[in-house]
Amino acid sequence: MTVRRSAAALATTAVLLGAAAPFAAAPVAVAAPTPSPSVQLPLGLYGTTDPTYDGVWRQSLAFLAQKIEYVTPSKQSVDWLLEQQCDSGAFTSYRDDASVPCDASTVMDTNATAAAVQAFVELGQHRDAADNGADWLKSVQNEDGGWGYNPGSPSDANSTGVVIGALARTGVPINELTTADGSTPYTALQALAIPCDKKDGGAFAYQPGKKGELVANNDASAAATLGLLGRGMAVGDSNAVKDPVCTKGDDLTAEQSAQNGAHYLAATLAASPYLEQPPMPGAEESEPQPDFGNTADTVVALAASGHKDKAAASVEWLEKNSKDWAQQGGPAATAQLIFAAHATAADARDFGGVDLVAQLNATGPAPAVTALPSPTPTGPQPSSGTESEDSGLGLWWLVGLGLFFGAGIGFLLSMRRKKQRP
Repeated sequence: MTVRRSAAALATTAVLLGAAAPFAAAPVAVAAPTPSPSVQLPLGLYGTTDPTYDGVWRQSLAFLAQKIEYVTPSKQSVDWLLEQQCDSGAFTSYRDDASVPCDASTVMDTNATAAAVQAFVELGQHRDAADNGADWLKSVQNEDGGWGYNPGSPSDANSTGVVIGALARTGVPINELTTADGSTPYTALQALAIPCDKKDGGAFAYQPGKKGELVANNDASAAATLGLLGRGMAVGDSNAVKDPVCTKGDDLTAEQSAQNGAHYLAATLAASPYLEQPPMPGAEESEPQPDFGNTADTVVALAASGHKDKAAASVEWLEKNSKDWAQQGGPAATAQLIFAAHATAADARDFGGVDLVAQLNATGPAPAVTALPSPTPTGPQPSSGTESEDSGLGLWWLVGLGLFFGAGIGFLLSMRRKKQRP
């Protein structure tokens, strides 16, 4: 996710300059936007940095993270996100003046749209906005079955993965999204997979190189793994299963390709509990630096694919080392850590001594409701609305418990009345 949003400025600039393909391989990491005195931050927006390239994205991730931790964002903040949507159903990265209608010159953002769709679905609010966003995403699917960062740009693993997650959450059968030549979103991702018998086998490239070569990209591998599983960004805790394996062959299922990605990611984290990113252009540090965001994304991908045990050391590392990064990175960074905690049954309200939920809430308007504390791995877990939990179980369990206690109280009152009779 970190690379995806860092690349937003480059992608948007390329579109404005008329370039059809902003990237041929993995995007270059650039510095995150910084506060600008010329930008008036709107009421309802989360975060304090310039929202030009990530306003909708960070707002949507904040809502997703709050919802899985039983926090309902304020009406003001939800209304802000709703007003960002264009009549077509699409979202841009950020609209400074939402009263100005979107037109042919407006640069649409598939990633921001997918994130907003997931947020509205999880919130259980404005389902019409979520469906309109999903319809727009379907309308801009590329012929190879995938999606690029902007409509018409070449498909990439990150964009395709996050769009699949959004469409799946709205109930769209992903395998039925076929193009004229029979391509699907899954085959678009599989075309970016590195075969198991090659170097970095199981990994995914962001996009093919100029000569069609595939270069392993950790962020793309995590996004593709989630996409091939048909999962959104917020996944629930599930028990670990057998070790991931890399399956060879040309006719793999989406599940097999996802497990290949998990195999690569697990092996990568086995060598080091955190991923690295190359130094940014102009940075004083010349050595690779820890990549907190992509490490958190990889934790989620491994948990979603049934291998959270392979991410345990990374969760511990994030708990010990991510405090400063999350504070500096703002709502999206804090949300990524909450996703990682939620997917592995860690406590987001005591993550290395930090209450991530309170930290996230403080970056925006006061929430409307903070209903429950973070569920513990051993206690009963009420449904948070994510696709990973058993729908309705918590509700009926509570109803049954209420009836049981109600019957018990009625019995005691009846006995007391009998004893009081002359």
